[in-house]
Amino acid sequence: MAKKKRKSKAIQDKKGRGTKPKCGLCGKSAKLTKTECCDQWICDDEGKYVLFSYQRNSCHRNHRRYTLCDHHHVEGHSGSWKDCPECRADFESETEMYVYYGTSEYNFEILDNPPSFEPTKCTQCGNIIILSEDGYSCKSGEYWCEKCTDVNIRNIPH
Repeated sequence: MAKKKRKSKAIQDKKGRGTKPKCGLCGKSAKLTKTECCDQWICDDEGKYVLFSYQRNSCHRNHRRYTLCDHHHVEGHSGSWKDCPECRADFESETEMYVYYGTSEYNFEILDNPPSFEPTKCTQCGNIIILSEDGYSCKSGEYWCEKCTDVNIRNIPH
């Protein structure tokens, strides 16, 4: 199987001279920086993220928070993140998140042959919870969707 890799993008300047770096995720060419983990050009835009908004509007923050690439770097693992046993072990109980972090649109390269996993289901109602997108709560290996969490919290005696 051929390796999937997003290459760093470059554009010609207005006079046709050389190339100017572009964000490898969104393609913009203004206000860039390089990632610490993989030395790729990326938007220097973490400042536009509003705390607790849960927006995914920052290329730099998204790569830093939602990829195995950065997780591997921050944890100080050796070798490539794509075949790192330590990274795999870090997500052993949540294979769904391991796959998401390895294949999300916030990666410059994606995980080859991601493992399969059973979808996460709400302990109470049985609905599927997409861990990378949905609201949920968990305790002792059990997961509750946002709706069931809401109902249960309201029914807790004070």
